[in-house]
Amino acid sequence: MLIARYLKRLNRNLRLRVETLPSDISVIFRQMPRNNFQNQCSCKFFAKMSSETAQINTNEFYDVVLSLTKNCGQLIKERISSRTKKVETKTGAIDFVTETDQDVERLLIDGLSKAFPDHKFIGEETVSSGAQCDFTDAPTWIIDPVDGTMNFVHSFPHSCISIALFINKLPVIGIIYNPMLDQLFTARKGKGAYLNGQKITVSGTKALADALIMMEFGTSRDPERRKVILENQQNLMPQVHGLRALGSAALNMAMVACGAADAYFEYGIHIWDIAAGEMIITEAGGVVIDPAGGEIDRLSRRVLAASNQELAEQLAKQLVQFYPERD
Repeated sequence: MLIARYLKRLNRNLRLRVETLPSDISVIFRQMPRNNFQNQCSCKFFAKMSSETAQINTNEFYDVVLSLTKNCGQLIKERISSRTKKVETKTGAIDFVTETDQDVERLLIDGLSKAFPDHKFIGEETVSSGAQCDFTDAPTWIIDPVDGTMNFVHSFPHSCISIALFINKLPVIGIIYNPMLDQLFTARKGKGAYLNGQKITVSGTKALADALIMMEFGTSRDPERRKVILENQQNLMPQVHGLRALGSAALNMAMVACGAADAYFEYGIHIWDIAAGEMIITEAGGVVIDPAGGEIDRLSRRVLAASNQELAEQLAKQLVQFYPERD
């Protein structure tokens, strides 16, 4: 009788055709009967439903954002060679924003809002204009419309769109697209990382002495930060194969993901600079942590990414630390 009653209840729940996120499914689960047999069956049922639902939604999210990103990439490619770019400053004399930054972010948010009206957004230009950086458990698109704006202003072909989807404050989709060099880095949770459709993995480098390290000077000219950057540069230079800077946090992380570089660190970045890169690096087999060696805090404006934990820890031990104001 118990089994019969449970199967009847289970069939009724199957007819619910649950199409919400896993966090919503858990609410329904808590309303189910609580003896051991029923809990075991319920757990299996809802775990399967959660997995399938998350996969269906992720596929749809990915298809929509990929199409939007490619279209916006063409806009960047068309405008980068222009000598009449409209350029304004934000937090400092060399912290630039262009009309293209604003146009691309608006196109991405408008397109995603139309497709997924309940989703939230953290965009570089909207936050710079006064919007709150509201990082919650809700499905949230984190957008840097043109990462490497200084490069874009100078027609230096290392700029990109960086966009990621976080659910429950964890990454599930990451895309970095440099349309000038036709480099499309993509990743989805549990599906690996890809460059133009070809699977990529991080390098196997474990020794700091064998590593090529990405680092940046950033747009801040704060004397204390500048001093720390130069100290780290001088300290690392004799210990590693080389130091490189592309002028884009997202592209630096993409280089780590595809094995072209072995590690990257920076102070003063924002969540939109690293969100997509985190997804792509971890799916490529790498790690993303705090530069002091602990767990990544995505609002701390600090990041260290490496091909593996061993290299990450070696690099962290060599760094002079700097703690910017949090987002």
